[in-house]
Amino acid sequence: MNKMKSCLLVAFLVLLMSMETKFVLGDDKGNGNNKGKDNEKEKEKDDPASTQYKILAPNQKTGQERAYCQAKGNCYYKTLECPAECPQRKPKKNKKTKGCFINCGSKCETTCKFRKPKCEGYGSICYDPRFVGGDGVMFYFHGAKGGDFALVSDDDFQINAHFIGTRPVSRTRDFTWVQALSVMFDSNTLVLAAKRVSYWDDSVDALIVRWNGKATEIPANGDAEWRTNVGVREVAVERTDDTNSVRVTVTGLVEMYVKVTPIGAEENRVHKYQLPSGDAFAHLETQFKFNNLTDLVEGVLGKTYRPNYVSPVKIGVPMPMMGGEDKYRTSSLLSPICKACRFEALPSAFASNKWVAEY
Repeated sequence: MNKMKSCLLVAFLVLLMSMETKFVLGDDKGNGNNKGKDNEKEKEKDDPASTQYKILAPNQKTGQERAYCQAKGNCYYKTLECPAECPQRKPKKNKKTKGCFINCGSKCETTCKFRKPKCEGYGSICYDPRFVGGDGVMFYFHGAKGGDFALVSDDDFQINAHFIGTRPVSRTRDFTWVQALSVMFDSNTLVLAAKRVSYWDDSVDALIVRWNGKATEIPANGDAEWRTNVGVREVAVERTDDTNSVRVTVTGLVEMYVKVTPIGAEENRVHKYQLPSGDAFAHLETQFKFNNLTDLVEGVLGKTYRPNYVSPVKIGVPMPMMGGEDKYRTSSLLSPICKACRFEALPSAFASNKWVAEY
């Protein structure tokens, strides 16, 4: 009898240990990139339901803005109110005042944040250029001076980047930065670019915005935003500072925080860029948030959002490099064609391609 009890006890312990091992492995999702629960929390922010709400009249006593959540889930039919420390979604002085972020998704909350790109956050591209992928892994992709590359290419849209750069004497590769972005969907194109300026002045706007090939001015007063509707999608560009900083949304596809910034003298010295005089090398710092990506999404950044994606870069080295220049190079900023690209634009999308030469 005692022998039988011992056997049963051993069998129970083995079963318990196997279950524990299964749960631990499940947390890692087998991707080798430490996504785990932290990445799941980050991806909650990409929930399309988070932005499905209707703006209500502000609280009459405090002026705090309110929203009525319309997405089914934890927040369905609930009213959320902005915190007292950030009562507005779009404060007039964004540089010094945080904005209210309303999340009607699984988090069901309002929070205060500065409305600028977070260069350490998921989906960010900053510096020369350093990426943080959808898997949370940091890597560098240098592209080529004067080259255009597909950052994201999926069934419904594509985002290309134009690289500027310089190659000092004795260097074997270019130093590069992202100078322009194009968002292509259906037969439409939205371009955001940094103007070439000799000397940097933060009070002067160096941001270029073009919609379907035409220059678009973003108002500096009032709501400080430009909007248009095309089919089922709304495109919005709103200032998040007096100059050189905007938030861009294309309904159902992407949200972007974009900032124009220069290479300063100290940065030039420390990194030994040896930049030529008379050019501030104004470029873009960007953070993306995507909606409804397919499992086969492509692009330098896009592929890092694939389920179970395993990054090929060397983790732990100072500059983990990502290849793929040959797969993702396009013929221009507005071309959806590359070896690995998935997006197929309508023919009219190429009608305004000539002006891209200025980049």
